[in-house]
Amino acid sequence: MNTSDYLIVGSSHAALEAMAAIRLADPEGSLTVLTRDRHLPYSPTLLPYVVSGRSAPAKAVLRDAAFFAGQHIRFERGAPVAAVRPEAHEVALEDGTAWHYGKLLLATGATPVVPAIAGLDSVRFHRLRTLDDSLALREAIGTARRAVVLGAGLIGMHAAENLAEAGIAVTVIEPRDQVLPSYFDAEAAAMIAASFAAHGVVFRTGRSAVAVAPDGAGSRVTLDDGAVLEADLLLVATGVRADLGYLAGAAIATDRGILVDATMQTSAPGIWAAGDVAEAPVFPGPGTALAGILPEAVAQGRTAGMAMAGDPALAPYRGSVPRNTYCFFGQSAISVGTGVAGAPPEGAELATRHDANAGAYWRIALKDDRLLGIAAVNLPLDAGILHEMILRRVDLGPVRDRFLDQPRATGRMLMSRQWR
Repeated sequence: MNTSDYLIVGSSHAALEAMAAIRLADPEGSLTVLTRDRHLPYSPTLLPYVVSGRSAPAKAVLRDAAFFAGQHIRFERGAPVAAVRPEAHEVALEDGTAWHYGKLLLATGATPVVPAIAGLDSVRFHRLRTLDDSLALREAIGTARRAVVLGAGLIGMHAAENLAEAGIAVTVIEPRDQVLPSYFDAEAAAMIAASFAAHGVVFRTGRSAVAVAPDGAGSRVTLDDGAVLEADLLLVATGVRADLGYLAGAAIATDRGILVDATMQTSAPGIWAAGDVAEAPVFPGPGTALAGILPEAVAQGRTAGMAMAGDPALAPYRGSVPRNTYCFFGQSAISVGTGVAGAPPEGAELATRHDANAGAYWRIALKDDRLLGIAAVNLPLDAGILHEMILRRVDLGPVRDRFLDQPRATGRMLMSRQWR
């Protein structure tokens, strides 16, 4: 049987950060990475740019073969896991191969949700989650004239931009009443949607696809209001869910993801989880959530790796804070923290500002003069500074009005004092 002191399942940002943390504390222990992907590790954030052709696939690679050799890490591609057996400290692959581990990290990420739409399985549709997905979508763009995108989250919006820039007529279907509903309020979303509309993208918000049927080499998409859309290219971007299928029967506590504590330890001894598959504490708490963003995957992977290697410098994971930056058609948007999309938390105060000259809008959520969150369109902000202000619960009382009007400059001033 194959054995490894440290076994990591998955190869994206959480896994890579855990590798680095383990090797820093333990340069000698055997370390093996198993990934279902057939590629070297790559950044999912670059996939939209691979689709557009702005980035070559090789530019998305995060670590090459020489890195793994130099770190004495065995990297196994095309090795999907079928089962985890905590009682035996064993992982089984789909091909029947078994691995025995000393300590195990599950960093298997998330998998796209395929909605229950009648006839969807009868047509070809695209997703955008893996490097292979991006290559297939890039190839399809070359022959498409009309595209339908299901979902107006970040993935759907990135794809719609690439399709529109390729000269394709794009319609985006979103069941909720606005685009990017998890990140922005209605006013910010309307500004973003207007930029897309100026580039020919049509939005059908508040509508859902109820049926799909083949139409030659393409498909016909029927909406819940009876409208029928014809598409040469259909992209499904209706969200993701944590990849938990291989844990069936394993004594590892799960909910929406694998439940972990502040050191990313699961309920099973010797097993940790990090990244999109981990349901970890949120800041300021209580509760847990699937963070689903790169900065938190990095932080969780580092914490898990340090815990696995027994690093004395280990500090508990502080909890996830939502953080997203988004660029579209030469413009930008940012969302950090909570209270800036949908109904604000109880007791929160909201403030909104407009800068007509810059075409900018921002919304700030405060509670007890502490920052809960901020979202903005076309306003330069420092996501890292805002993130730290939230985590440190910086008192904004003395500079409240100044911060509401000039959040970037005021945030920099406050944090420069904190970091001295």
